[in-house]
Amino acid sequence: MGVKGHHLSEEISLVTIYTDGGAKPNPNGPGGWAALLIFGNNEKPLSGGEPKTTNNRMELTAAIKALEALQRRCKVVFYTDSQYLRNGITEWISKWRKNGWLTAKKEPVLNQDLWMRLYDLTLQHDIQWNWTRGHAGDHYNERVDRMATAARETIQRQR
Repeated sequence: MGVKGHHLSEEISLVTIYTDGGAKPNPNGPGGWAALLIFGNNEKPLSGGEPKTTNNRMELTAAIKALEALQRRCKVVFYTDSQYLRNGITEWISKWRKNGWLTAKKEPVLNQDLWMRLYDLTLQHDIQWNWTRGHAGDHYNERVDRMATAARETIQRQR
């Protein structure tokens, strides 16, 4: 708007993100995570895995990797089939941070390292967190589920 390099209102991109993650066996089995970033007519699929992990760590990793892939501040409509991820980031995390990363039972929060990384990333974006029922026919949720399973199976074959 006017002077080069000076934008009065920088347009914020809208990105829709679907994530999934899992481990088999859970816990301590090989795990896979996947994310699908959708912006306009473009899609960016991401996936990976770990040899020994848990479902929850893979769900958190998928969310972290998806948000890390954003190169500037975005308005994000985020979909997960993990109540742990959605409730943790929208409800529980403020209490955990206030309580020095202890649960209501005064026990250390599991996956604190990942929760801290995810929290820092959430400060960089405007995120609407949505829960979607897994295996209920949502096209994109089914897709990230297949991607996460494929990533886990790749890790399994490498063992």
